Amino acid sequence: MIAIISLFIIIIISVIITRIASIALELTGIPKDVATFQAQSAFSGTGFTTTETEAIVNHPARRKIIRILIMLGSAGLTSSIATLIIAFVGQSGREVIDRGLVLLIGLLVVYLFARSELITKFMKQIITKILEKYTSLEVTDYNEILGLGKGYGIIKFTVIENSWLIGKAIKSLNIRQEGILILTIKRIVNGKEELIGAPTADIIIQSNDELVCYGKEEMIKNISERINDSTGDKEHHNNVNIEKTIANAEEKSM
Repeated sequence: MIAIISLFIIIIISVIITRIASIALELTGIPKDVATFQAQSAFSGTGFTTTETEAIVNHPARRKIIRILIMLGSAGLTSSIATLIIAFVGQSGREVIDRGLVLLIGLLVVYLFARSELITKFMKQIITKILEKYTSLEVTDYNEILGLGKGYGIIKFTVIENSWLIGKAIKSLNIRQEGILILTIKRIVNGKEELIGAPTADIIIQSNDELVCYGKEEMIKNISERINDSTGDKEHHNNVNIEKTIANAEEKSM
């Protein structure tokens, strides 16, 4: 039973370490899902190569977090396997079943702990204070600032053929009236990828442009699928009227 308890302790410590690291990465401006994936990847020693990885290794604070995770992960993985083997080797059938049940219950508790948003919120507050005190890094919760998870999101999509957007300047689209901002445009020019950050109002949208937009997720999905026919302008006007109605209702409630 001591071996089982030891295994639980190792697992719990591993979960706590990866959660702390993922929250710390998130506070440096990385999206939550990416931060969690990179923390687990580094701690497990898997080492996936992605574009997000480049954003981490080129950032001193993020690189330091990942380095610590790699060191802790490489030190703890073999001991976990050894403890698990010791827990079941040389035991009777009844003891194996009992220990297996204890292991399953313990893993369930660890899983619930790892998924708790309440614990995440508490840990985020503590880690934010630590980062603010001991680093010069500006700690910003972009999810909270941008309202992500509350109907708003940052969504990337490719402009389809016959899209309502094609051939129009951003200012003529008036999609800001639908509550949508175009943050970046990525397009292929002469066989090379070109990134247009914070595009101006005169930029004309082209077929196969990759747009990164901020706004209500439902609205962004709508314009990504909007076809350049008689229904396109109608959908635009309907959405503009919806946004105006919502804005008027919010003003009256204040």
